Amino acid sequence: MTSNPFRIGITPDVLMSNGQPIFGSEAFRLLDHPGIEWEYMPASDQITPELAQRYDAICAMITRVTPQGLPQDHYRLKLIARFGVGYDSIDVPTCTRSGILLTIAPDGVRRPVATSALTFVLMLAQKVWLKDKLTRTGRWAEKSDHIGTGLTGRVLGSLGAGNIGAEMFRLARPLDMKFMVHDPFADPGQMRELNVELVDIDTLFASADFLTVHCPLNQQTRGLVNARLLGLMKPSAYLINTARGPIVDEKALLEVLVNRRIAGAGLDVFEVEPTPADNPLLALDNVIVTPHGICFTDECMQGLARSAFTAAVDLAQGRSPSFAVNAVAVSHLR
Repeated sequence: MTSNPFRIGITPDVLMSNGQPIFGSEAFRLLDHPGIEWEYMPASDQITPELAQRYDAICAMITRVTPQGLPQDHYRLKLIARFGVGYDSIDVPTCTRSGILLTIAPDGVRRPVATSALTFVLMLAQKVWLKDKLTRTGRWAEKSDHIGTGLTGRVLGSLGAGNIGAEMFRLARPLDMKFMVHDPFADPGQMRELNVELVDIDTLFASADFLTVHCPLNQQTRGLVNARLLGLMKPSAYLINTARGPIVDEKALLEVLVNRRIAGAGLDVFEVEPTPADNPLLALDNVIVTPHGICFTDECMQGLARSAFTAAVDLAQGRSPSFAVNAVAVSHLR
């Protein structure tokens, strides 16, 4: 008599418009083990009891877990492996109570998101979006009206010095900028090694020429970048957010951008996603926007798939997956 296979469900939001997965087909070789089966799940914006009874592991790009969605305590599901690092849409206590391990993929996003933040820095510094428009509309004579910002000696600041923030500073070393960070949980030794000055949050906002957001969304950070902090920024400064939209008070950001109290912003994330087409931020000429996907590269997607699939295989083969958010749930696994 054979045992039941370890069944993995993959959320269908990993499929491009042509029906192919965003991380390519090579990644699926990681799932090629005896006793492991996988399939694309039915489309659903959250994990339901039916899905939790169907799969041993779910590899998810975007999905929600709520107490209402999983009202019981016992399911077949043992793992949710995120293709990413944010988990603000997942009720972790509900997962833990139900014996569901949650893993994330920091090794997949570290370099891609750090380079994305630097992409915004370079584009804003050189005013690429305006110069692109001038070129396309034949307004070459106006180029001297849009002088950019040199980076030498400028302050690159980060709200958060974890996985991505530290990598950004590491990559930015050749730019000869000054580095500042505010993060109560930063490793002082690592910051000294990277030549990053640890400062309080007011000093960070008042000093940074380019201020990047690299912290998770939680109860402490929701709305953290508010009107008061934005009011501390230099008129020549830029705000860059590649983390989560609700960390920044969008109404307050709109006000300082419209009134030119800061120079501009680079936004990959918004309070509501997809952001409505009539969001006034989209009409501003001092803002660069991308659809929560600036880091989407082959390197990023392959890294996310590798991390999530490895977590599922590890669990199927009796190993504890890496990068667990709620490691206590391991003791609950049946």
